Amino acid sequence: MTAIDNVELEIGEGELFGLLGPNGAGKTTLISILATIVQPTSGSASVCGFHVQRDQDKVRRSIGIVFQDPTLDDELTGRENLDFHGRLYGLDAATRSARIDDVLNLVELHDRRDDLVKTYSGGMRRRLEIARGLMHRPRVLFLDEPTLGLDPQTRRKIWTYIRDLNDAHNMTMILTTHYMDEADSLCSRIAIIDHGKLVALDTPSGLKERLGGDLLELEIAATDDAFLDCLRESDDLTDMHLDDHTLVLTVKKGEAFIPWAFEQARAKNVEISSVSMRKPDLEDVFIKLTGRTIRDEGVADSRELVRIYTAGRRR
Repeated sequence: MTAIDNVELEIGEGELFGLLGPNGAGKTTLISILATIVQPTSGSASVCGFHVQRDQDKVRRSIGIVFQDPTLDDELTGRENLDFHGRLYGLDAATRSARIDDVLNLVELHDRRDDLVKTYSGGMRRRLEIARGLMHRPRVLFLDEPTLGLDPQTRRKIWTYIRDLNDAHNMTMILTTHYMDEADSLCSRIAIIDHGKLVALDTPSGLKERLGGDLLELEIAATDDAFLDCLRESDDLTDMHLDDHTLVLTVKKGEAFIPWAFEQARAKNVEISSVSMRKPDLEDVFIKLTGRTIRDEGVADSRELVRIYTAGRRR
């Protein structure tokens, strides 16, 4: 099975870009190719103008990564973890010391710098991992599920750090996440990948507008074909499906559609026990485009292509 299948993306310098897809859709493979961890079997990819196969050292010096799984050494202090990372990038002692202070202040961990990481909370560890990814001042930062498993308050604090980094340093960020509200809040554009293919690419608002209106849920006692046929005749209806006794409708003008729907129900002797209306969110868009929720399982192994650039700021 192909993990990434003829996907072509161009990401602008300074852009905060989101990658969404079900588990196994190819997101991590894509990041692994761009980070030179995995070799593509065909196609081409470049980061900051450097080819991921021919210029691996230059790519690696241009990027930072916050991995999905924790990779800190619990038996070292926060400062020692950062110092070790700086040594790997060939930073001299004076530079390492200055940058350690800078990044620890940025993520508000300077007062815990000499504490062992095993004493840190989950949110503190994620903040330290972000700080570590910034030690060598990368032009591109990959954030793979940066807030996975954190409580809502800590997640939103991480969002603030990410926004501030993006704004203050014009740093290109590529974010994968299972939290739709996270992608909606942070990303200027979002790519949705499914089965290794690019199925949508737009701004968060643009993606939501694709559903074509408000979402209504009508609880009905029994299915009535005449009632359903009547609803289908409305010019305001853009989508409809029945899930057990819940009728889910996408309509252009929800406030006006609801009383009209009740009139048709009375005429057809159909009982509507409850009705709810809301604006579509990215979860609705995701399910519409992929037919799956974000956490449905999937598998993918082989690697193909991706083309990504960070040339020319795009906001």
